[in-house]
Amino acid sequence: MDMVRAALWHIWLEHNNLVFNNKIQFDLFLIMLSVMLLLGASSQGLEDKAWRTKQSSVQLLGAMAYCAPQQLSQCLPKIVPKLTEVLTDTHPKVQSAAQTALQQVGSVIKNPEISALVPTLLMGLTDPNDYTKYSLDILLQTTFINSIDAPSLALLVPIVHRGLRERSAETKKKAAQIAGNMCSLVTEPKDMIPYTGLLLPEVKKVLVDPIPEVRSVAARAIGSLIRGMGEENFPDLVPWLFDTLKSENSNVERSGAAQGLSEVLAALGIDYFDHVLPDIIRNCSHQRAPVRDGYLTLFKYLPRSLGVQFQNYLQQVLPAILDGLADENESVRDAALGAGHVLVEHYAATSLPLLLPAVEDGIFNDSWRIRQSSVELLGDLLFKVAGTSGKALLEGGSDDEGSSTEAHGRAIIEVLGRGKRDEILSALYMVRTDVSISVRQAALHVWKTIVANTPKTLKEIMPVLMNTLISSLASLSSERRQVAGRALGELVRKLGERVLPLIIPILSQGLKDPNASRRQGVCIGLSEVMTSAGKSQLLSFMDELIPTIRTALCDSMPEVRESAGLAFSTLYKSAGMQAIDEIIPTLLHALEDEDTSETALDGLKQILSVRTTAVLPHILPKLVHTPLSAFNAHALGALAEVAGPSLYIHLGTVLPALLSAMGGDDEEVQKLAKEAAETVVLVIDEDGAEFLISELLKGVSDNQAAIRRSSSYLIGYFFKNSKLYLVDEAPNLISTLIVLLSDSDSATVVVAWEALSRVVSSIPKETLPSYIKLVRDAVSTSRDKERRKRKGGAILIPGLCLPKALQPLLPIFLQGLISGSAETREQAALGLGELIEMTSEQVLKEFVIQITGPLIRIIGDRFPWQVKSAILSTLSIIIRKGGMALKPFLPQLQTTFIKCLQDNTRTVRSSAALALGKLSALSTRIDPLVGDLLSSLQASDGGIREAILTALKGVMKHAGKTVSSGVRTRVYTLLKDLIRQEDDQVRISAASILGIISQYLEDDELTGLLEELINMASSSWHARHGSMLTISSILRHKPSAVCQFAMFSSILGCLKTALKDEKFPIRETSTKALGRLLLHQIQRSSATNLDILTSLVSALQDDSSEVRRKALSAIKAVAKENPSFTVTHASLIGPALAECLRDGSTPVRLAAERCALHCFQLTKGSENVQAAQKFITGLEARRLSKLPEQSDDSEDSEAESASG
Repeated sequence: MDMVRAALWHIWLEHNNLVFNNKIQFDLFLIMLSVMLLLGASSQGLEDKAWRTKQSSVQLLGAMAYCAPQQLSQCLPKIVPKLTEVLTDTHPKVQSAAQTALQQVGSVIKNPEISALVPTLLMGLTDPNDYTKYSLDILLQTTFINSIDAPSLALLVPIVHRGLRERSAETKKKAAQIAGNMCSLVTEPKDMIPYTGLLLPEVKKVLVDPIPEVRSVAARAIGSLIRGMGEENFPDLVPWLFDTLKSENSNVERSGAAQGLSEVLAALGIDYFDHVLPDIIRNCSHQRAPVRDGYLTLFKYLPRSLGVQFQNYLQQVLPAILDGLADENESVRDAALGAGHVLVEHYAATSLPLLLPAVEDGIFNDSWRIRQSSVELLGDLLFKVAGTSGKALLEGGSDDEGSSTEAHGRAIIEVLGRGKRDEILSALYMVRTDVSISVRQAALHVWKTIVANTPKTLKEIMPVLMNTLISSLASLSSERRQVAGRALGELVRKLGERVLPLIIPILSQGLKDPNASRRQGVCIGLSEVMTSAGKSQLLSFMDELIPTIRTALCDSMPEVRESAGLAFSTLYKSAGMQAIDEIIPTLLHALEDEDTSETALDGLKQILSVRTTAVLPHILPKLVHTPLSAFNAHALGALAEVAGPSLYIHLGTVLPALLSAMGGDDEEVQKLAKEAAETVVLVIDEDGAEFLISELLKGVSDNQAAIRRSSSYLIGYFFKNSKLYLVDEAPNLISTLIVLLSDSDSATVVVAWEALSRVVSSIPKETLPSYIKLVRDAVSTSRDKERRKRKGGAILIPGLCLPKALQPLLPIFLQGLISGSAETREQAALGLGELIEMTSEQVLKEFVIQITGPLIRIIGDRFPWQVKSAILSTLSIIIRKGGMALKPFLPQLQTTFIKCLQDNTRTVRSSAALALGKLSALSTRIDPLVGDLLSSLQASDGGIREAILTALKGVMKHAGKTVSSGVRTRVYTLLKDLIRQEDDQVRISAASILGIISQYLEDDELTGLLEELINMASSSWHARHGSMLTISSILRHKPSAVCQFAMFSSILGCLKTALKDEKFPIRETSTKALGRLLLHQIQRSSATNLDILTSLVSALQDDSSEVRRKALSAIKAVAKENPSFTVTHASLIGPALAECLRDGSTPVRLAAERCALHCFQLTKGSENVQAAQKFITGLEARRLSKLPEQSDDSEDSEAESASG
């Protein structure tokens, strides 16, 4: 033993670096070590299976009760629980030993109160199911005078621990209460430390119990533990409370944590609370609702735990609570409201100046939830002040009948003062008519509880109430304005004549307030008063109401004028025309004053916005007076914007004045009138669109270019910016605007084109083809209008010569061409041709590719011949006007035309032949084309051959120069045979082509041709006819070569002989050839001229009317070319011509009249008319002299081109 003691002494010295080393400390160490070793050994013994070992271990544990106090306090917390466990052992001697051991523990208890209760406590330990609650009751009934020692705790704690774990709420509450009290009763707080690990988890569980009373006791217990033992012994408690406060499990847990935390914060002192308060307030607005709920619930318990100290923090806490009242989460709102009620309950008397302003502000909050909660809290405050509970149920009866007494009212005035009382009651009365039924019910309950006599009280608070209502009526919050209006209306309806004499003067005086918002509130208030009061009641106040509203309508602030306009509308319902007669003239007069014109105009706008129909007829006559001033133009626009669709009835008054001003000389007036007109057209709705279009069409037809231009602009602006469906109005406008493209005023043309673009762009794409006929008719009308202006020459519509001129109309035709029926496609193609004909070449170039592509695509499909013919006609026009812009399409067009030459329809073939001829002028490779045509010619017959010849003629005419000599010889050889054909058209075409290529033949080739033609004069009549046709064609294209030819006399003789041929086609052709020959010869003096003329005059007596007509045409042409020649030989021509004037054939007579006009030079003077009377009567000569000189030019050119 001594050796063990020495070894332990050395260990002690090594591990305890103390200033002093003594035997006493060492002995204590040995005792502690011994106790620990014995306790460990005993614990192991209790777990042994042998009952004797258990019994001995229990006896050893019992004996340890007699240890020194210090050792006893450390070992008992471990001994008693182990002894308690073996009380239920199966062996009776082990149980008996445990009972004895516990009694030994009880015997060392020094506290007399606990010592007396040892048997009861042992019963609780021995039979916890039956005696735990009894033991707890006995403990609570005991009055403790002495402090509790460690042995006492050893017996008490297991019982308390068991009580905290019981299911019974009452038991848990008692156990928690005892646990909290123990800290204040123990001798040394550190004696409780060994038990905290056992008790604290159970107290935490009780803290989140569903029953509020249990949670409350547990919270106080935790507070007592912290207060008695210090925070350092519970390091995890405060963090756990804060975490539970944020829990998402249930608001019961959060409420328990809030209660516990409030007690803990009170226990930790005010400095600690100052430290955590900012974080608490910040979490009241946390993004998670459970967190907000938990932290707001904390404010429900802090006033109880902190007491008066919390009063200093009200200003910081109240905003968070008020915000919580409007939270979207219901549990958060309930938590905030609960906290508010607690604050009022605790601090209503001491902190009224702090609480009342916050609650008052909440009454006018935009959130109805905050308003409701604020009213309830205000009720709590007023109930406290008045000395009433406010819990009486006030059902039935009038809204103004309640349970209050005059004493309550006096108490409120005494505490709050009359001014504050009036402000609060005014706010409360206003929210009695809140938009939310919950707010209304809460406010009504409070009002009826604290106001004894409503009429009397209202009369007392009337100035303040009106001030509150006026401010609220001008609020930015729409709900607050509505509530104030309803409150004012209710006030007037219920009290009527008793309050009107008070209200109206207050409102009238309010217009002098420098605050614009309050002036606006006055106007809204007037509206509400007039709406709620009876008509008869208002009549006696008209002298005050009308000047007030008139003043407000001219207020400097727009929001005041707007509200005044609404007030005027209400006034008009009661006063009728009196309101208009006394207000409108004043405003109109104010328009003339520069200082007041703008405000007066806005006042009129506000009136119009509410009473358009009644007021507009009184305003417009004043504003549309011409000439329009800049201000009146501006005013019309401003009023039109307000008048809206109802303005259409007055369009006949407004639009003419604006259209006239838009074309005036004053630039400012122009600009303002234009803006006003734009406003006018855009305010018109579906009902007025027809009226508007009618007025604009009148303007388009006006004699003044400026008005036409302005009307066109408005049409375009209307269609571009209006949201209306205007397709039904488009046809008439499109037709009118197209005709306007040929207007004499160039500026109008430009504006009309822009308007047309906008009108067409408003039409759905699929309906565009239905406008083709309308557009064609309009283009025709515009063309005729332009023709009448130009009196000859090329006709181009000015509007189609603008840049991008075809852009508006092209989609109509292209859509019809691509997606229409066969008939629609035909009309589209024809219309497209007519449009292009009226368009300048420069403008057309930009659209050639856009137009030509679809045309080629459609003609290649299987459509009726009418469609193909129309497309070919249009393509011919494009070729003629488009020129080299068509170069990308040359191969496709050539292929298309050649294919169409084989078509079954003569019209298609003829059109294709003419088009191909024109196209050849653009081509650079003519030989292959001519070769293809010659090959086709040899392989075809009938109508196809005729078409190919026509095409060949066109190619040789337009591109003959570029044909190589070899190809030309091939043409020449083939055609020489064709002029003998029996087919008349083949002969005519072949002869015409030979005449064309004669220009490019070598002299020997031409000589050979002429000799062959002379020799054919004795052949069959077909050959003779072909010979004459060819000679005639050569005389047209290359007359000089014939006249210089050695065989000229033979050719002339041949022609003269042909005049006597039995076949009239030969005589007719010969006559034409002689005419051409004479036309060439008269340019130089020749002996043969008279001979040729004589032959032509003889032809005037031919049996065939066609021969006679051709002879007349030939002589007329000579007379136009060389008038002196025909005048010189008048004696030769005159008799025969006079005979023709009496001819039985009408075409011959008409030709004779034209011939006589030029031969006798009847338009050149009366002496010529006199000279002609040698052959014709004077009456006839005078009649002929009045004929237009150039009317037959087109006929001549047509005849020339047809005959070749």
